[in-house]
Parts: sequence; C-alpha cells; structure tokens
Amino acid sequence: MRTGLGSARRLGVRRVWHSFPVTIWRDFPGASTMPRVDASAVTVGNFDGVHRGHQHVIRRTRELARGLPVIAVTFEPHPLAVIAPDRAPTRLATTERRVELLIAAGADEVRILDFTRDMAAWSPQEFVDRVLRQELRAAVVAVGENFRFGNRAKGDTAFLREVGEREGFAVDALDLDGGAVPYSSTLVRAHVAAGRMREAAEVLGRLHEVHGVVRKGDQRGRELGFPTANVPVDEAYAVPPDGVYAGWLVRADGERLPAAISVGTNPTFDGVERRVESYVLDRTDLDLYGELVRVEFAELLRGMVKYEGIEALVAQMDLDVVRTRELLALP
Repeated sequence: MRTGLGSARRLGVRRVWHSFPVTIWRDFPGASTMPRVDASAVTVGNFDGVHRGHQHVIRRTRELARGLPVIAVTFEPHPLAVIAPDRAPTRLATTERRVELLIAAGADEVRILDFTRDMAAWSPQEFVDRVLRQELRAAVVAVGENFRFGNRAKGDTAFLREVGEREGFAVDALDLDGGAVPYSSTLVRAHVAAGRMREAAEVLGRLHEVHGVVRKGDQRGRELGFPTANVPVDEAYAVPPDGVYAGWLVRADGERLPAAISVGTNPTFDGVERRVESYVLDRTDLDLYGELVRVEFAELLRGMVKYEGIEALVAQMDLDVVRTRELLALP
C-alpha cells in the first residue's frame, strides 16, 4: 500500500557504539517491509544531540504511552539544511548516534523522515495526516511547547491540540526544561564554540563528543613519546575551538580510554590541516588506524600555542598529561 511518502529506502542495520541493532528508515512508505503499528505514543523533533530537554520529552512520552510503543520521529537532514542552507547549524551527533541516544532515553523505535523541499511544503494538517495518523496511528503525541511544524512552521502546539481533539489523539506540550535558560541544541553549540565543555555537558547530560575514523598523521607525536589517534575535523559538526582538552577516547567496542586531546593545526610544526589528536595516557601499544572512535571532551586545559623548539613543546605536553590526570580524577 502506497501512502504518498515515497518509496522505501532501508539503510540497513549498523552497529556503532551499542550492543543492539538499530534499523534506520527514511520515508514512511507503508510498504510490507515497514511494520505498521495499531497505535503508538509519538514524539517529534530534530533531537540534535538528544540533550536533557529532549530526554525529558521522551520520558514524558513513555509515561503517557501506557504500554504503547514509543516512537521518536526525527528528520535527516536538518530542515534548515534544505530550507536555508546558509543558516543550517553545525551538528551535535551523527544520525546513528542520535538514534542510539534516543533509544537509550526511552524510545522503542526511531523513524527518520527524509526531509525534502516537497516535505517542507506540507501544511501542518498534511503532516498530521500523513505521519501521525496514517502511518503511526498516534494515540498520544508529546512535544516541547515551542514545537513548530509544517510549511513555514505554521503549525504549533495549539493547532496540534485542536486537531487531536477533533481526530481522537491526546497532545501534551511540555514546558521547556532547564530553568531560566532552557536546554536547547543552540545552547550546546554556543558552549562548545566557546570551549565551555562543562557547561555543554550540563545541558547534554553527558560529555560533548565528535566521531571519526583514525588515520595516519605525521608520526611526530610518536617520535616525541606521545603517540596520538588523529581524526580529521569535519566542519559540519560542532568541534570545540583550537586548544588542548582533557577527555576520553572511546573505541567502537565501548572501551573508554583517558586522553589528552589536541584540537588544531599543530602550529609548532606549521601544520595546515585541522585535526582532533588524542594521546591515550600511558599507552603506546594501541593500533587504532582505520577504527571509528568517539572523542569526548571533559574540559579545556589551555589554548593552542606555537612553541619555539621541541623541548618547550614536550615540557608543556608533560604538564598537559598531569593536568588531564587531575581533571579526570585518575591515579
């Protein structure tokens, strides 16, 4: 049965940081490969970073579900990347990581809408009809009170309540969490851009992170006694400013290793490529080339400096390691 939402494009199952398979779907085709639900509890949003405000909405959706499956609906790419690319925000998490975090927060399933210009033109009523009613048969919908949807964001929670009363589903619009300055993805980006990693972690409920595949660098760190796992910076994601940080390198199997992390171009050696370079404390035996890793930032130690000579650089790196141990409360 076709629903007008496009053909099925199953992306498949990927194991990233979790021990369970996550199936990511684009579109809602209503095809036989997409299991149709009889009724569900739904929450909708971009959910970039799945910060504490998002987690609160998902918990509330589960409270209201009363045994129904909790389905989180999100978008890929971010709507602004389609509507106004010059205003598209940097991302806080990969799509796969977002799915994992949503499930960890309490969603039973994540469905991803392939956001296109055609979808951007849907009226609020069309979004409700196609997504909430036809495909998900929503019995309850929980969103943040600032939720907007449909063409030119004309739909709001008042409209959603009106439609719900008319068509038989309950709507709960939650007050924004976080107090005087509500939790938001925008706030996380601002903290990260300023190097305020503790504040970013407070909003996220965990450390801010970047992902990437380790590749071979200049090998200078190894020569200096500080071998690093080098991940090229992807400017589409929110990467902290240049400097040295205390944090963790997390391997794909979940192993979490304390690390002193450098972000920048390595100015002492006149480098030009911006990288995230992680020195795992007390480890010179790791072979991480080609491995997907997650780098978590706990706190900024210092800004990036161009040193005059190798001895000054190594002396500072020794101090960075000592400070990293202190901040991470390591022996």
